[in-house]
Amino acid sequence: MTNNHSALQLDTQDSTPELEASYCGPLLMIESHIIENRRRIETWFREQWRKTPAPFYSSVDLRNAGYKLGPVDTNLFPAGFNNLNHSFDPLVVQAIQSAVEHACPDARGMLIIPERHTRNRFYLESLATMAELFELAGFETRIGSLDELDKPAHFELPSGRTLTQHPIHREGRRIEVDGFSPCTIVLNNDLSGGREEILEDLEQTVVPPTALGWWHRSKFNHFSHYQALANELADLIDLDPWHLAPMILDCGQIDFMKREGENCLQEKVSEMLAAIQTKYDELEIKEKPFVVIKADAGTYGMGVMMAQSAEEVVGLNRKQRTRMAASKDGRSINRVLIQEGIYSFERLGSSGHVAEPVLYMIDRHVVGGFYRVHTKKGQSENLNSPGAEFVPLPFTQSCVTPAPDASPDSDQNRLYCYGVVARLALLAAAREQQDLTGDAADAPSAG
Repeated sequence: MTNNHSALQLDTQDSTPELEASYCGPLLMIESHIIENRRRIETWFREQWRKTPAPFYSSVDLRNAGYKLGPVDTNLFPAGFNNLNHSFDPLVVQAIQSAVEHACPDARGMLIIPERHTRNRFYLESLATMAELFELAGFETRIGSLDELDKPAHFELPSGRTLTQHPIHREGRRIEVDGFSPCTIVLNNDLSGGREEILEDLEQTVVPPTALGWWHRSKFNHFSHYQALANELADLIDLDPWHLAPMILDCGQIDFMKREGENCLQEKVSEMLAAIQTKYDELEIKEKPFVVIKADAGTYGMGVMMAQSAEEVVGLNRKQRTRMAASKDGRSINRVLIQEGIYSFERLGSSGHVAEPVLYMIDRHVVGGFYRVHTKKGQSENLNSPGAEFVPLPFTQSCVTPAPDASPDSDQNRLYCYGVVARLALLAAAREQQDLTGDAADAPSAG
């Protein structure tokens, strides 16, 4: 997902990523369907947001193979705000104001709760950017800490900013920082390590709800919702939903260290590869199918492996099994999602490095994004890994509207199409939120 904080910022003078020419035709067909049906799509989204309000914020990792454009991960506690195009800060500020109004209409202040025990300067830069954006939106903002601090911790950042994390304490059903007790707490911790008692049963509004943490969330459940929504939208615009949705299978229970569940994994991988090959044959796609095996819960690109044959998942060596046995915060992996692999045929200019778009949303609004680029990874590999670099998306106008008079594959229309797929993933997350919190009325409303 998008919480890989160890990345550097690329020099963007090389150029923005472009799709390999041989795949432009199929993508043009997908983009044309979306642009031609933009009124139906926007009306459909408005109806959906009324039924199922959007989460407070999110980011979505996309892959573009030309013949297929789909999400591969949806993060509900995103970092990386420092990598966005700051020309669009006014759009972000407006979206924040809307989201906070729906979460806590009387809010005057915000308390951000970040990841534990982090000194990663890239993540701290993201926190500093978040705090600045909330301040620009008109909210007094502090950054708390779940660590046991006896005094504020100050960090000097490469940008020249100073970030301060404050000790927090609980008074009754409220969390305070030196007497600062805002109505809204913004959680930027995905709770991979489990529930945090101090965040339970608060009278303050916590966004996103703690129930959306990885202690409770399932990627299989998320992508099941996504597939159902992709089917509905594709039917609306007369498009094969396969072009927008990766196929998925569930496999659990599994224990990589004890080699338990290997037969199930082998069978599911074989089944998935056969299904992909059938679709490739139907559409005369010459690429070799592959699958992505990933932890059913977790982030940071951990607990992920690729396979082009069922034999590759049997008899893993100790290093491979160790890598797949645990994710962030040492969380054991005992259930995995098997996902259709989507190639990324977008490459960065003359360097030819593989790239994938990542879009950010606040409430139901697309507010920006970047291309994740990796100089040492191929078009079928996981780019969310150490060494990734970021190029802000080349928005020249509003990043949320199409340009009907331009070619469907113009920059603005392509980014609009990315936004449609990202919002579809956001809507799937909204349905997750409704499932996990039990009452959509308790979720932040999209109006």
